[in-house]
Amino acid sequence: MSSFYSGDPRPDFQDVEAGPSNDNDDRNTNLDPDVDFSDPFDIDHTKNVPPQALKRWRQAALVLNACRRFRYTLDLRKQEEKEKMKSMIRAHAQVIRAALLFKLAGEKQIVSGTPVALPDSAGDYAIGLEKLASMTRDHKLSALEQYGGVKGLSDMLRTNLETGINGDDIDLSKRKNAFGSNTYPQKKGRSFWRFLWEAWQDLTLIILIVAAAVSLVLGIKTEGLEEGWYDGGSIFLAVFLVIIVTATSDYRQSLQFQNLNEEKRNIQLEVMRGGRTVKISIYDVVVGDVVPLKIGDQVPADGVLVSGHSLAVDESSMTGESKIVNKDKKEPFLMSGCKVADGVGTMLVTGVGINTEWGLLMASISEDTGEETPLQVRLNGVATFIGIVGLSVAVAVLLVLLVRYFIGHTTNPDGTKQFIKGHTKFDEAFNDVVKIFTIAVTIVVVAVPEGLPLAVTLTLAYSMRKMMADKALVRRLSACETMGSATTICSDKTGTLTLNEMTVVEAVVGKKKVIPPADSSQLPASVVSLLSEGVAQNSTGKVFVSKDGGNTEISGSPTEKAILSWAVMLGMKYDTVRSESKILHVFPFNSEKKRGGVALQQVDSEVHIHWKGAAEIVLASCSRYIDSNGCLQSINEDKEFFKAAIDEMAANSLRCVALAYRLCEKEKVPTDEEGFNGWILPEDNLVLLAIVGIKDPCRPGVKDAVKICTDAGVKVRMVTGDNIQTARAIALECGILSSAEDATEPTIIEGKVFRDFSDKEREQVAMKITVMGRSSPSDKLLLVQALRKGGDVVAVTGDGTNDSPALHEADIGLSMGIQGTEVAKESSDIIILDDNFASVVKVVRWGRSVYANIQKFIQFQLTVNVAALVINVVAAISSGDVPLNSVQLLWVNLIMDTLGALALATEPPTDNLMHRSPVGRREPLITNIMWRNLLIQASYQVTVLLVLNFQGLTILHLKDDPDSEHAYKVKNTLIFNAFVMCQLFNEFNARKPEEINCFKGVTKNYLFMGIIGFTLILQVIIIEFLGKFTSTVRLDWQLWLVSIGIGFISWPLAMVGKLVPVPETPVAKYFSKPFRRNKASRNA
Repeated sequence: MSSFYSGDPRPDFQDVEAGPSNDNDDRNTNLDPDVDFSDPFDIDHTKNVPPQALKRWRQAALVLNACRRFRYTLDLRKQEEKEKMKSMIRAHAQVIRAALLFKLAGEKQIVSGTPVALPDSAGDYAIGLEKLASMTRDHKLSALEQYGGVKGLSDMLRTNLETGINGDDIDLSKRKNAFGSNTYPQKKGRSFWRFLWEAWQDLTLIILIVAAAVSLVLGIKTEGLEEGWYDGGSIFLAVFLVIIVTATSDYRQSLQFQNLNEEKRNIQLEVMRGGRTVKISIYDVVVGDVVPLKIGDQVPADGVLVSGHSLAVDESSMTGESKIVNKDKKEPFLMSGCKVADGVGTMLVTGVGINTEWGLLMASISEDTGEETPLQVRLNGVATFIGIVGLSVAVAVLLVLLVRYFIGHTTNPDGTKQFIKGHTKFDEAFNDVVKIFTIAVTIVVVAVPEGLPLAVTLTLAYSMRKMMADKALVRRLSACETMGSATTICSDKTGTLTLNEMTVVEAVVGKKKVIPPADSSQLPASVVSLLSEGVAQNSTGKVFVSKDGGNTEISGSPTEKAILSWAVMLGMKYDTVRSESKILHVFPFNSEKKRGGVALQQVDSEVHIHWKGAAEIVLASCSRYIDSNGCLQSINEDKEFFKAAIDEMAANSLRCVALAYRLCEKEKVPTDEEGFNGWILPEDNLVLLAIVGIKDPCRPGVKDAVKICTDAGVKVRMVTGDNIQTARAIALECGILSSAEDATEPTIIEGKVFRDFSDKEREQVAMKITVMGRSSPSDKLLLVQALRKGGDVVAVTGDGTNDSPALHEADIGLSMGIQGTEVAKESSDIIILDDNFASVVKVVRWGRSVYANIQKFIQFQLTVNVAALVINVVAAISSGDVPLNSVQLLWVNLIMDTLGALALATEPPTDNLMHRSPVGRREPLITNIMWRNLLIQASYQVTVLLVLNFQGLTILHLKDDPDSEHAYKVKNTLIFNAFVMCQLFNEFNARKPEEINCFKGVTKNYLFMGIIGFTLILQVIIIEFLGKFTSTVRLDWQLWLVSIGIGFISWPLAMVGKLVPVPETPVAKYFSKPFRRNKASRNA
């Protein structure tokens, strides 16, 4: 289940000291003096774009089928309805739930998604569903106290607050039957019939259906049923085929998006079951589960707080108010769908699924409100321009054909006039006019490329599915294509560039290096005891020791697991140590302060404060240390020794963590809960216990991935919270720094140094930074802002809650699927499921592939457009007839639009994509190379087919054929067949616009080959068996060879054409500059 934020998804507790990023919306436009601000389709990024800009381009687009064209764009009306639904659910939750239960009881099943267990009686439990739901929903503290508090409630639910529920199949089944499952009914996805309905909403197709009906009636009336139904029936058949193919393609896309949405909602979380921490799906949470919570987690169900320290929850997703609520014994109720903003805690689940407000909300709204991408908007602009040209051409053809017809200049194949004033019957004339009108409308169908913007959705749907296999889950469609324009990647170190498999390999205790680091015999007993106490209590990890003597299981973050494992090897008895002291207060690890602490009360009432964190930061707070004899010594004289030890570990790529403690005077310890809430743990005069060096090896293949990025013009920057020396060593190992000589400021810089620069200095320095060490989340945000202001397209990785401002600010936010918090994932655009940098590089590859595939499709489609329009226009003006009739044009449209998009928009990415510079977001969609290829192919097709149109009878020796109508049909059939063959052969050329060898890898693309084969087979069937419908005749094998030969010539022609050099300056700029200068002078 994913959360809905109203407006900006960043919680207000985040550090946004650099201020909002509204200025960046126009950042790139300021860099380009040629930008036309009045162009509604000129949107270089749709992330955080104002709704007014989205409305502008919709209003400016020429659209024939709005419900299909705008299907995958953001539905602004639905967004408003969603917010209204939220407030209504909050006000009428009980009524809505009752109605939903009534509906489910009637249906006895859920429409889609995971089955929802309907609530049964309480059964084995001392409290029923209604009482439990009522207490949680209405936050009845009195009811909770009446049940005996959290402990009494857990007994009623047969839950152990320390070890959780039993968790076996029988136990889980009983709980689901009594209290329901953590699922909710999802709204039905669109059915195939809905897509069929939407496909025929196209204005031109409706006109063609009407024209076909008229033609059918008139044809039957004038020629009888046996012969008269062909003209109208063939158009009906062609339109029906177009609708079926279009609907099938759209339906398949829809299913892919539904599957991806399911992946996004299926959150994985940890719960306590049978005394151990287990990872389960959010859908498997049951009432009675004990769930540990930490910063950035989503509250998976309704519940009450068992224990917590500084626990604060952001409830804006449910209440609509951006307010952080502190949770304690006075305010223990937790709502499903909210986010943990700060602190740590444990909750007892009391309500799941539709028994929570969150479940009701998710069951009542449709999550899929769509989203437009920059490429989609730009393609709508291209489609609108081409559509206007096509519409003008169609109107011109209509007028020319009508004028020629009525003045008697249109003749039949035998030379007789089609219309003779006073002699031609009204029905015949009307039928001829309908045919002329049908041709004009069909030209509009071919000319207005409705499928062009939808090709983006097709290639994105395909790419997103394939990216899942490459361990990347796309949350925002636009990020997929924006990644192709990325010029820099700001990557975390831990877990992204490294394996996140940590082990303690070095330890310094006193002034002694312990070798091996877990040899407790080299340490004083007092130090081992204090280390065990500090590690066991000052940790979010857990140690589970099997009662039957099996393996010890350790859970927690990789750093916590490494330190806990080291302490266990030192001889720490986890459960015993934890039972010997009581936790008074916790200061959770903070990425700003880089340390975490805990206050413990001993059996003798003595209070110990334990700190753990970044070695040099903890060391700076220490005044003493315990030497190898267990005696306290002043650290002042030996501080340089410890600093040198830290530097040596860091130089060996080790993460350095220091553990320290101090005693606290009893009178300074608060005595009540209120006092503890405001208590700041003492962090001075600490006693250093140990410094450990943790090894986290570089991921295999990272060096190659970094090199691929560098070769592709994408600069990789490392931004880490680790020691600058550790960061330097890892950067050299990964190839981010090419040599030790490069490791000088500002190439390698500390976060606090960068933070202290002015805005202007930061912009200048940001471009030079390769490694930033000891950085806080706010430093990452400042770096992202500075790089974007400098014109970079920035991708940034993040896993913590405090990374969300940077993820939100970046052009592409990449969160980590394993280590990432739910808040970080919600703020991101793409989730890297394996936390691997190599997967980030694959996303760049796919992003470039999306752009390249769209360009291939544009080149192919425009070639067909230009050729079909020119051939029909020239023929209509000169002879009053067109060689390509309505049915033939509809078939060409199907090849060009839906089948062409399927074949070219689903080309897999090639290595060649990573050998070129990033795609500029303001570069013309139609490059000079595409113009060259397009004009060569279109000129060839137009020339050959017009020659056939005007001289075909002579060339084919059909001039003296006694059956002139048959000769005329043979010529036109050859033109139609040759035209389709040209498109089939040109489809191969479009695969590789820049490469001479257009066949490379074609046999591996089974979909492409399948579509080519399918199109060819259908073309043979049309020519040989469906002549009555398409007004064609069968061709002998010689004319089939001629058709194939004409198509084949496009291959060598394309190869030679690719040797023709093109200017670097885009052609579009030569044409647009005079207009822009004129406009600028008018505005001045």
